[in-house]
Amino acid sequence: MKKLYYIAAAFAFVSLAACGDGVDLPSPDVETDLNKIPLPDNELNLVQVELKANTEPMTHPGFHAEEDFERIREKLAAGEEPWASAYQLLEESNFAQKNTDTYPVEMIKRGISGDENYINAARGASIIYQQALRWKIEGDEDYAKKAVENINKWVQTCVGVTGNSNLSLAAGLYGYEFAIAGEVLRDYDGWKPEEFRAFQDWLIKVFIPANRDFLKRHHGTNPLHYWANWCLCNIAAEMAIGIVTDNREIYNEGIEHLQTGNTNGRLRRAIYYDYAPQYNFAQWQESGRDQGHTLMCVGLMGVICQLAWSQGDDFFAYDDNLFLRACEYAACCNYTEDEVPFTTYIWQKQSPWGYPIPEEQPVLGGGKWIKRAIWALPYYHYKGIKGVQDDLLKYTKVATEYVGIEGGGGYYDANSGGYDVLGLGTLMFAR
Repeated sequence: MKKLYYIAAAFAFVSLAACGDGVDLPSPDVETDLNKIPLPDNELNLVQVELKANTEPMTHPGFHAEEDFERIREKLAAGEEPWASAYQLLEESNFAQKNTDTYPVEMIKRGISGDENYINAARGASIIYQQALRWKIEGDEDYAKKAVENINKWVQTCVGVTGNSNLSLAAGLYGYEFAIAGEVLRDYDGWKPEEFRAFQDWLIKVFIPANRDFLKRHHGTNPLHYWANWCLCNIAAEMAIGIVTDNREIYNEGIEHLQTGNTNGRLRRAIYYDYAPQYNFAQWQESGRDQGHTLMCVGLMGVICQLAWSQGDDFFAYDDNLFLRACEYAACCNYTEDEVPFTTYIWQKQSPWGYPIPEEQPVLGGGKWIKRAIWALPYYHYKGIKGVQDDLLKYTKVATEYVGIEGGGGYYDANSGGYDVLGLGTLMFAR
């Protein structure tokens, strides 16, 4: 893909191939006063999503509505596609069986060389989620019984998340995934009330302190030190955990940070540059890094928007469908050779060195043609619910068709990146 032009913006940049932490050294050469760093042009004029009072009950079910399951059951009974093929993929998953166990750990460890076990949590959340989906769709309580057994084992075993700064990724990603899986199961009669309360307490005890600490303190770095995906997964965790625990204060913390927070998780920082109305594109903060992490941001923002949608908060429509334009940008970059505009920004990462604005960044990072289960959610929302015209969904449709029937966690990659979302979007969101 080609770039059309470059514009210099006001962040500090250092090129590193690591996952996203980098150098933790203070520097007088790096501007840390956020009031001196300009936000995107229209940020201050946006109509914000109004926070509801902390006393207002959460809406259940969250994330997946009952009407989603009703639609799927009807489509499967009629043998319609893509639901039939999508459900077959779930049925064939090793994670979605009645006898599939999870393997809880006392401490979820990420970022400890030679001593990591976070993949147990990644797989555990995916297993519980897939078993819960089979129960909801088939009505076979054996799946729910096994899913609850697996959740209870985690609640009884796991007491925290640890590691180097990467513990924040574990707390964010697996915090939101366990919460969503539990929300699917919340109306299962076989889950004893005291067990469900223990699960709610577990989420708040194990994940929320780490989520809050990262969004407020970011390991002692300046607020723009970490790439957007770090912030987005912790926002998603606060929202999902707030929903399943009936704690609107925690949920509100998440959406407040999404709109006005000081990190790259702020929506108009995560989606940094909007090219509308000249182009139907919006550039991600991670677009100049690599495409794998950019797609991670697409997936996490989709989760955030869907969580909010279940509570009557519409971030799909935020800033005149900004997320749609960001999907179009990422899809065009990854699955076509078409031209896109590109804004060179300087990433504000703490470093003892000064870096000039590069004449030209790498071609929007490396790693094209990556398959991830992230496209069905935004595509079917904008097309099927919002009724957005086809020419504005051109590249998101290309991405959805390229990925095809979306698998669940671990389907595309057995490593951590394959578990950044729970997946199975074709089954759950096609309409």
